Amino acid sequence: MPGPLQDLMHMLQFGFMQHAVLAGLLASVACGIVGSLVVVNRLVFLAGGVAHAAYGGVGLAFYLGLPVLPCTVGFSLGASMLMAGVSLRYKEKADTAIGVLWAAGMAFGIILLDLTPGYNVDLMSFLFGSILAVPVQDLWLMAALDGILILVTSYFYPTLLLFSFDREFARARGLAVTLLHCLLVGMTALTVVMIIRVVGLILVIALLTIPPFMAQRRARSLARMMCMAIGWSCVFCLGGLAISYQFDITSGASIIAVASACFFCVTGLDAVRNRLRASGARS
Repeated sequence: MPGPLQDLMHMLQFGFMQHAVLAGLLASVACGIVGSLVVVNRLVFLAGGVAHAAYGGVGLAFYLGLPVLPCTVGFSLGASMLMAGVSLRYKEKADTAIGVLWAAGMAFGIILLDLTPGYNVDLMSFLFGSILAVPVQDLWLMAALDGILILVTSYFYPTLLLFSFDREFARARGLAVTLLHCLLVGMTALTVVMIIRVVGLILVIALLTIPPFMAQRRARSLARMMCMAIGWSCVFCLGGLAISYQFDITSGASIIAVASACFFCVTGLDAVRNRLRASGARS
C-alpha cells in the first residue's frame, strides 16, 4: 500500500482525525461550488476582503462569549453585504474601499481579542486553521451550510450561469443583477467561514481559487467545473492531512502546499504540452 494512503488509513483510527477529514470534505463541497463562481466572476479580491474581515467576527465571538462559527457567519454576512454594496455603487473605487474594510475587520477583531478578559486562545489557529480541533457541532453547522449552498446554487443555476458570463445581457433580460451579486457575495462569506476552520484566513483564498482554476482548464460547463473543483479540493485536503500527519507539520499549510504543488505541476505540464504542439505545427 502506498505510503500516503497507508498513513491516511492509519490516522483515521483517531476520532479527531475523522472529524478533520469530514471537515475537509465538507469544506471542499463549498470550495468547489462557490469558488467556481468566484473565479468565473473575478471576485477573488472581494473574497479576500471578506475572509480577512471575518476575523472581526472571531474577535466579537470571544468578547461576547458566543459560539465562534455562528457568530463569525453573521458578522461575515454583514461585512460581505457592505462590500457588495460598495463594489456596486463605487466601482472605480471598489478596490480601495474593500481594502479599507479588509483592514478594519481584522483590526476590530484583534482589538476585541485584546479586550477579552482571560483571553488565552491560540491566534495561529485562526490565521492558519485548526482542522484537527473541529468539534462535532461545527461539523453539523458546516453540513447545514453546504446544504444551503447546494440548494441555492441549484435553484438559481440558470440565472447564475447567465449572470456570471454576461451581466449586461442578464440585465437586458430583466434579471435582478444587483440581487444576484449580493447573493454571490453572501455565499462567498458562508464559504469563507467554513474554510477558516480548515486552513485559516491567511490561506483561505488559495483553497477557494486553486481548485476552480485547475478545474476550469478542463471543464466545458460551469456545473462540471464545480464538480471537478470539489474533487480537486478533496484531493488537496486529504493529501495535505496525510502529509501533515506523517511529518507532524501544520495541517492548513500542508493542504495549501499540496494544492500549490499540483497547481504548478499542472500549469507547467500544460505549458510544455502547448509548446510541443506549437513546434509540431510549425514543422
